[in-house]
Amino acid sequence: MINIQSPFLLFLGDAQDQLAAKTADGIAYWRPNECVGQLRLSGCLADVGIPDRTLREARMDGAKTLVLGVANRGGVISKNWINTIFNAVEMGYNVASGLHGLLNAIPELEKRAGIANVDLFNVRYSEIGNPVANGKKRTGKRLLTVGSDCSVGKMFTALAIERSLKNQGFNATFRASGQTGIFIARTGVCIDAVISDFVAGAAELLSPDNDSDHWDIIEGQGSLFHPSYAGVSLGLLHGSQADSLVLCHDPDRSHMRGLKEYVLPEIRECISLNETCGQLTNSNCRVIGISVNTYKQSSSEAERLLDDLETELNLPCVDPIRQGAEHLVAAMSL
Repeated sequence: MINIQSPFLLFLGDAQDQLAAKTADGIAYWRPNECVGQLRLSGCLADVGIPDRTLREARMDGAKTLVLGVANRGGVISKNWINTIFNAVEMGYNVASGLHGLLNAIPELEKRAGIANVDLFNVRYSEIGNPVANGKKRTGKRLLTVGSDCSVGKMFTALAIERSLKNQGFNATFRASGQTGIFIARTGVCIDAVISDFVAGAAELLSPDNDSDHWDIIEGQGSLFHPSYAGVSLGLLHGSQADSLVLCHDPDRSHMRGLKEYVLPEIRECISLNETCGQLTNSNCRVIGISVNTYKQSSSEAERLLDDLETELNLPCVDPIRQGAEHLVAAMSL
């Protein structure tokens, strides 16, 4: 477990769209009681729907850790944020980050944190070594969320499925594979920070042997169709040995996030490739449902879209934010 002290002040920095603040968004949604507020710099275009607070206001309200809630391309700590982070440390905040850039790689920050006797948390990195995958069949059951693109709701879908299973009395555990999930679960492995030879092995470690009726609900990463992240997605798919896959999809995207020259693949193509790749380590691996991100649709438009997709694909199609995940859970071999 990662012992990051709450309450949190969620730092959105100068995020230019809502997806860039997905870490803060996820923490605010799934752990609202642990969040004092959000801190946004001038020009920030994201809002996670909790009160705006200055560093001083949030500290007076009991905030103990400033969480860098931004997930930018390349995972860098922006120079525009440094003064805010310095000020937070000097006020007694711990600082936690899920970015690739290490907090303690900034000498002045490490020096100031030492003087203030506060902690710097880099949740993306672990001191636990990851093994090379062996592909041996593990006990227990596993579901992995996969995507037609990155940032389409794989973590949210996994958490919603876990919640639905637990509400129905089933034995289930959410397995975090990214920084936001780790902030929520307080444990996990940041798959995209693992050396490529060990990605599948890290996935095996993430979902070890378990009781025969236990479900690991594994958070997916990236997409097999995204040139930047497909390698991570494939290693996670192989190591997870998933019995079931849920494909997550945003129907309003015309191209892969950040790469306009790559068009979004067809859903049937996504289903086929993920099943084929997953069956290397689990011959029974199959897609059992589609999680559709309909946030740009009206209620009536979303309902019509989901009904049409379900008819076309003969699979349950839901938006777990609007409808919950029960329809997906019903399709699992429980």
